[in-house]
Amino acid sequence: MDFGKFKFGSIEIAGVTYEHDVIIDRGKIRKRKKKPSKKFRKQFGHTPVSVEEEIPWRCQSLVIGTGNHGSLPVMDEVKLEARRRKIKLLIVLTKDAIETLAKKGQHTNAILHVTC
Repeated sequence: MDFGKFKFGSIEIAGVTYEHDVIIDRGKIRKRKKKPSKKFRKQFGHTPVSVEEEIPWRCQSLVIGTGNHGSLPVMDEVKLEARRRKIKLLIVLTKDAIETLAKKGQHTNAILHVTC
């Protein structure tokens, strides 16, 4: 996957700029739909990644980019589900997630937070 500029609020992937969180699922890019996780916002102070979202589980590795400052919470249930499915889970700052994705093979999916 070809990553271009990443700055607060946007990320460039394969020449296209996205101004929202993205999901990379087996090479396809789509918008992260946070609505199922919004009910947990008060508990975390930020809308977390929860198992109620459409997480791209069909992979060997899942990389979650937590934003510029690592503010995106990942609920424990997501970590447990990854372990149950035997998926290697890597939770890092989005800039580090991009570096990892640039090196990883096609069996790696991602959730990338583009702001805080």
